[in-house]
Amino acid sequence: MHANNETGVIFPVEEISQYLEERGVMFHTDAVQAVGKIPLDMSKTRVGMLSLSGHKIHAPKGIGALYVRKGTRFHPYVIGGHQERGRRAGTENVASIVGLGKAAMLASQNMDQENTGVSRLRDRLEKGLISSCPDASINGDIQNRLPNTTNISFEYIEGEAILLRLNEYPICASSGSACSSGSLEPSHVLRAMGIPYTAVHGSIRFSLSRYTTEEEVDQVINIMPAIVKELRDLSPFGRDTR
Repeated sequence: MHANNETGVIFPVEEISQYLEERGVMFHTDAVQAVGKIPLDMSKTRVGMLSLSGHKIHAPKGIGALYVRKGTRFHPYVIGGHQERGRRAGTENVASIVGLGKAAMLASQNMDQENTGVSRLRDRLEKGLISSCPDASINGDIQNRLPNTTNISFEYIEGEAILLRLNEYPICASSGSACSSGSLEPSHVLRAMGIPYTAVHGSIRFSLSRYTTEEEVDQVINIMPAIVKELRDLSPFGRDTR
């Protein structure tokens, strides 16, 4: 993936693609998280294929796109028609395609705001939560990451319990990735990073956008300390940290 969906950490895709091309290896990158958040110039990378999803840039859900570098050969998976120049059979969802195109245009026009205004709000959120919630820490590389994503661990409590309390306000966040929703297992991404179980179970991802306001960020900062204290008071592990 071009950027991790849980932590927002950006990977060196350009270097990887160059390394693989020199060895004759085709390279596909999942850029769902990165598209619209950071500049992507496909003329400066040797990526063979790149996939993106519309709902991450405010387009309709269920629409996506596959970039294929000129000269890259592949076999269609869905066959039976001549749509998409014979690359994918089936009637195109024209309305959603138009929506994706419009969303991509708007994302391109607002790229500077994404990397200044949105990142400023993310930093404001992180600073407020880290300073007001004891035993909280940011997961991942805080320099080389997307401007809109933060993953914070609140030790000794469960992330699902935090989400249930946030939902009462209502505030939307996530625990782990959408791909593993419903699973009680801790994030394999955070575990691979060496984060201890006491922290990984209480990890929450906050995703911001250019539509996020300072008032919304401040609401989270004001509400979270009480939620964390309440849950730690109920936790047998949390009682030892007071």
